[in-house]
Amino acid sequence: MTTRRAVVTGASSGIGEAAARALRASGWDVVAVARRAERLAQLESETGAVAFAADLTVEADVDALTLWLAESGPVHALVHVAGGARGTDRVEDGSPDDWQWMFDVNVLSTQRLVAALLPQLRQAAAADGHADTLFLTSTAARTPYQGGAGYNAAKAAESMIPQVLRLELNGEPIRVTEIAPGMVHTEEFTLNRLGGNADAAAKVYDGVEAPLVADDVADVIAYALNAPGHVNLDLITVRPVAQSAQHLLARGPLRVREDPR
Repeated sequence: MTTRRAVVTGASSGIGEAAARALRASGWDVVAVARRAERLAQLESETGAVAFAADLTVEADVDALTLWLAESGPVHALVHVAGGARGTDRVEDGSPDDWQWMFDVNVLSTQRLVAALLPQLRQAAAADGHADTLFLTSTAARTPYQGGAGYNAAKAAESMIPQVLRLELNGEPIRVTEIAPGMVHTEEFTLNRLGGNADAAAKVYDGVEAPLVADDVADVIAYALNAPGHVNLDLITVRPVAQSAQHLLARGPLRVREDPR
């Protein structure tokens, strides 16, 4: 049986790193892609994932990755986790530079990778039965919230890529999965979004019992890819129990009400 190989982006930290570890643990070969070579090197030494440093907003880096993958073996899955948010400004106060960055890392990098790797995914599907594309978006793609306009817009645009791609690939044995997490407590996402303000980042999660962590989402990613090849999980929304909706978050211990009426 052919060992399946996945390209995991955003693999230097957070959900991307956790996904690389989860897939390695379930028997996949993994190519771990991110900008920070030193962090990828550590992941490589700990898990056996193969590190490839690349900035996915740079076409030359994507070209180099594509060529290396073609020369080094089949690509059975693209797991695109890389992305991010900057700022919590109102629409009227938003920074065009921040918005441009969010569209570059969340939207254009996604299209660039799909265009580059789809021929290799088709080859793997023809040889081994099926291939996978999996995109990590966000509940922010579907539910607006104050302070989220730039990220809402970027993630909504990114979400359209798998939705349209699934239609375009109809009839081909290539699955298209979208995973949209709600609140996930990772080491960098909120900290980066808030310009490195650790106190402000901590307040986002203050009092929330058991927010999701990166490993929770990675488990879902691994489940989706390891499901039988004829099973496609189109869209998975995953939140902590404390977050009933984008705008409805319980702070404090979760407990059964004495009188639920």
